[in-house]
Amino acid sequence: MIKNNSVVAIFKSHTDAETAVKELQQAGFDMKKLSIVGRDYHTEENVVGYYNTGDRMKYWGQLGAYWGGFWGLLFGSAFFVIPGLGPLLMAGPIVGWIVGALEGAMVAGGLSALGAGLFSIGIPKDSILQYETAVKSGKYVLIAHGSEEESVHARGILKNTNPEALAKHQPKRIGNEASVITA
Repeated sequence: MIKNNSVVAIFKSHTDAETAVKELQQAGFDMKKLSIVGRDYHTEENVVGYYNTGDRMKYWGQLGAYWGGFWGLLFGSAFFVIPGLGPLLMAGPIVGWIVGALEGAMVAGGLSALGAGLFSIGIPKDSILQYETAVKSGKYVLIAHGSEEESVHARGILKNTNPEALAKHQPKRIGNEASVITA
């Protein structure tokens, strides 16, 4: 399990999420430590998933221009159809977390592939449910992770972007569950 702190923000629209990413970038936050997840409303028959952990993903859906901007900023990209959540687009380290959880058969305890990826970095199950619900309802989940100092920096920036919800998750020194600090 990765022992990094995570800051998770929920945004109502892709425009709000994009503004937050740009604020983090302008403040010097390491873009390789930033992930975003959102629903894809452009559906394709027979597509199960696509991921790429090192280069740009080409996408021509309804919000292709929006997602195209993230592919250039964030490391890794993916398109998955996850049962219960539907078609999801994501960019950043979360792609590797999900693939690692799937390869390690970590999808258990009622968690989706997205939930297993978040759980693998120390986000507690009750918070995962909140984030999955947000994604299901068309919102965008932005995750910044890193050291204590980096997470405090990211939280301060994200707080000023008016997210719908903002929480900091810290791995506990003992045990498997992480602690949560809300905005």
